Amino acid sequence: MGLIKEFKAFAMRGNVIDLAVGVIIGSAFGKIVDSIVNDLMMPLLSAIIGKPDFSSLYVVLRGEIVPGTPLAEARKVVGSSVFAYGNFVTITINFLLLALVIFLLIKGINTLKRKQDAPTSVSPEPSAEEKLLAEIRDLLKHK
Repeated sequence: MGLIKEFKAFAMRGNVIDLAVGVIIGSAFGKIVDSIVNDLMMPLLSAIIGKPDFSSLYVVLRGEIVPGTPLAEARKVVGSSVFAYGNFVTITINFLLLALVIFLLIKGINTLKRKQDAPTSVSPEPSAEEKLLAEIRDLLKHK
């Protein structure tokens, strides 16, 4: 029974529960960011520069290939002497878009948080005691 009690104490710690909530929220946030990138930003980018898939771009370092040969076929023909940089370019663009979206979301959340946390500039009306004490203070200053 000692093992079960220890496990229960471990599982019910605040840190474990906070971590579980963070993983769940992070997963949902990841889906939102993926949707923004894939459903909103990539179509705009595609409309501006064309299809943003550069994964088929490559350079043959050794050997001869007919221009326009697909990457997979070029690798079969010349082997490992294909410098396939296109997939790296595509992944880099996706990363930069993802980082931009996350930055903008966090910036928006921080702006909302600052507005919520901003102290109100209206001070409460002083009580009768405070008014009386202020009058006494002012009278003592003049003496």
